[in-house]
Amino acid sequence: MKDDGAPAEAGEPTFWGRLRRQLWQPPRAHGEQPRERVVGPLELFYDLVVVALVAQAAHHLAGKLTWRGIGEYGAVFGLIWIIWVNGSLHHELHGREDARARSTFLLQILVLVPLGAFIPGAGGTSGAAFAVTAGVLFAVLALLWLLASLRDRPEYRRGSRLYITGTVLCAAVLTLSAVLPATARVWTWGLLDVAYLVLIAAVMLKATPAAAATLSVTDALIERFGLLIIIVLGETVTGVVSGLAAEPVSALTLTVGLLSVVVGFGAWWTYFDFAGHREPRRTRAATVQWMLAHLPLTAAVAAMGAAMVSLVEHAHAARTAAATSWVLCAGAAVVLSSTMLVAATLRAWRTKRYLYRPLSRACAAAALACLALGAARPAPPVLGGVLVVLFGLPWWLAVARRLRHQESLAREQTGRE
Repeated sequence: MKDDGAPAEAGEPTFWGRLRRQLWQPPRAHGEQPRERVVGPLELFYDLVVVALVAQAAHHLAGKLTWRGIGEYGAVFGLIWIIWVNGSLHHELHGREDARARSTFLLQILVLVPLGAFIPGAGGTSGAAFAVTAGVLFAVLALLWLLASLRDRPEYRRGSRLYITGTVLCAAVLTLSAVLPATARVWTWGLLDVAYLVLIAAVMLKATPAAAATLSVTDALIERFGLLIIIVLGETVTGVVSGLAAEPVSALTLTVGLLSVVVGFGAWWTYFDFAGHREPRRTRAATVQWMLAHLPLTAAVAAMGAAMVSLVEHAHAARTAAATSWVLCAGAAVVLSSTMLVAATLRAWRTKRYLYRPLSRACAAAALACLALGAARPAPPVLGGVLVVLFGLPWWLAVARRLRHQESLAREQTGRE
């Protein structure tokens, strides 16, 4: 009999077996993930939860624009980004569209929510709670990677073991950092960020040829990284709105606010015109550079949003406050530089040398000008206006180079005819 609830024939799965097979499949083995797939709503929901933590870190930085505050922001943001990359890569390599994937994402989200609540006090009163919660989350991630590795073929085992061991050690160090003084704790997190990023790079660079092919960047991963940039860019608008809401709106504050929005738009324009939504070369070095260059890029965008709050609130000041000026202008410099680091991994970097070589020099010059602007600390309207110009210059150069190249190709075609 084949009716549900009836005894199954020999060798035929029971109803519960069939249900389990459909809803709770084992993790996809290394090398079996589809190259082409659409990013699903579950992943988008997870990204929004992570961005809520980014927003908490940025809002805390907005109220504490000091060198200590910047250090705390960098250490905390690094952990958040590493957590997001871990969860994203696990689903990319091993996830399926079933109840198991939903459960693993939900488990991470249930730990991310209290972690976000501890971010405002991570450098002080809530530091121990943040450290322990982050340690629990890394332990969860290590368990997920361990379960996925049980079906690994021999060529993947060495890299999997190294990665899982590093994640377990990271969980242990985070948990133990709870007993350290606040300053030592933040330094430990920062060093841990660097060590873990080195681990990611080492695993990818030392992978076997088969494993390296598995770790190449897919269309879905490109979309996920781009979507994270877009959502974080939304925080720049949130920063402007928060700044305008905190003060009586005048012509000057509104002008500074709108200039800040254009600066954020310039960051979006720069990234997506020159680097975003493009596939990097399928080499280990290009994959590592493409992935890791998104960390400073995303952190800088979120920090710019935090600085915009202060810029709008102090729109009437004769000079921009030093911390606000440095965070906003240095953030712009990092966006320009990191975008070129991402662009350098693209195939177009080599096939379109006429565009990307002068563009990289222009972005480097604009980044240096941003740092000089941060040191000069002009009045907020002037600072915002100059940043708009500095973001616009590389784009205008790119447009001019493309037009000249098209004209040159047209002349060559006419000459052949």
